[in-house]
Amino acid sequence: MNLRTFRYIGIVGILALLAGCSKHNRPTLQPTAAPIVKASTSPAEAKTESPSVTPRESPKTIIPPEEKSAAAGTSIEERQEPTKEGAAGSLEEALDAYAEAKTCREGGDLDGSLKALDRAYALMLKADVAADSPLLQEKNDLRILIAQRIQEIYACQANPAANGGNVIQLVENKWVQNEIKNFQTIERGSFLEAYKRSGLYRDMIAAEFRKAGMPEELSWLPVIESAFMPRALSRARALGMWQFIASTGYRYGLSRDQWVDERMDPEKATRAAVKHLNDLHTTFGDWTTALAAYNCGEWGVQRIINTQHVNYLDDFWDLFARLPFETARFVPRFIAVILIVQNPEKYGLALPETYAAVKYDTVKTGKPVKLSTLSTALGLEAAEMAFLNPELRLDSTPDRGYDLKVPVGYGDRTLQAIAAIPKYVPPEMSSSWHVIRSGDTLWSIARKYGTSINTLLKLNGITQKYVLLPGKRLKVPGKGA
Repeated sequence: MNLRTFRYIGIVGILALLAGCSKHNRPTLQPTAAPIVKASTSPAEAKTESPSVTPRESPKTIIPPEEKSAAAGTSIEERQEPTKEGAAGSLEEALDAYAEAKTCREGGDLDGSLKALDRAYALMLKADVAADSPLLQEKNDLRILIAQRIQEIYACQANPAANGGNVIQLVENKWVQNEIKNFQTIERGSFLEAYKRSGLYRDMIAAEFRKAGMPEELSWLPVIESAFMPRALSRARALGMWQFIASTGYRYGLSRDQWVDERMDPEKATRAAVKHLNDLHTTFGDWTTALAAYNCGEWGVQRIINTQHVNYLDDFWDLFARLPFETARFVPRFIAVILIVQNPEKYGLALPETYAAVKYDTVKTGKPVKLSTLSTALGLEAAEMAFLNPELRLDSTPDRGYDLKVPVGYGDRTLQAIAAIPKYVPPEMSSSWHVIRSGDTLWSIARKYGTSINTLLKLNGITQKYVLLPGKRLKVPGKGA
């Protein structure tokens, strides 16, 4: 095992620990642009000018007289930021090296990209950042970015398909045929119900995939993930139409707190799924392997690839027999869905008419009211507002500014109704205490109790900078430990 491979394995391990811990609203790191320097005439050049130049009229100006001194006070060169030293300087150099690696990768120079990433990682390690420094977040973000790019490059080298290919291979083999038979028989009713429900959201989903330049067939994935139900919940606590677990939802910007869980928001969750699938395709190079990783996690699939007798991956079916049972079925089931919806007559299925697409207006609210009460006040069925806003966990508007979806044309009436409805006060959240142990983090505690970091912060009246001291107690929802 050479030094680079050893380093790669270490970095991937670090990424696996940090990716789930990353905050959902991390700032995007960008290399610092070089400062603009104003050109000037050197003394030598000034001496060569002709002494007999004809005097010219004074140039016109639009600067008010009282502003002239301020405008002429400081040159661009004098206003430049001083050169950063120490940790900040090392991080800036690391960002420059990272940008160079990205350029090499886009140009197909994988070796050059790896060398630049090695340099970026060394510079990042050189930055000695204190635990309370605002640079710590930048360092951790950069660590994740470097590790992700290294994994992508190793995947490209191991998988010849990873440098291109935007077509889903619809192979009708025996495993796919088994799933088609299931949809024709024992799962016929649930399949047709999911197809009918697809009309509510699939136009929106397909548009997001087209916008991202990805195969539109991916818009049928919710058939097997959730049957297009925004509030679907799995045994593994994956939630929503796209079945995100909490940590992956955070990675792709889906927030959750006492009032809202954006994994159940059809549009926000769809945009997160598009990004996640695109990242997986970049890593593994073909859509079938990317879909397997979507189901069981990229690290699980990568481990199987790494333990093959050969050190390359031709396609998903090389891995099929070694995948967990549910993941092994996931891809053939998806292919079966595509084949059926593309040619239902061939497979003896009469597809029903789909529901009409969801349409709505939005209004800004800032007061908690029960959605069923609001629906009744508007003369609608009690569940109407909850249907339009499935991400609202308590079936209530939050106690802060929120864009509430309402039936088309109901905007003004909704605001008037909210003003007349009493404020909703949710039941007091039951809570207990967690004794902080060495190594605990807000993220690990939130994960243990199935809650969010924001909920812990609110319950305890603390901020993200709170220092967890072993032996101290932290209030947690539900039964403590």
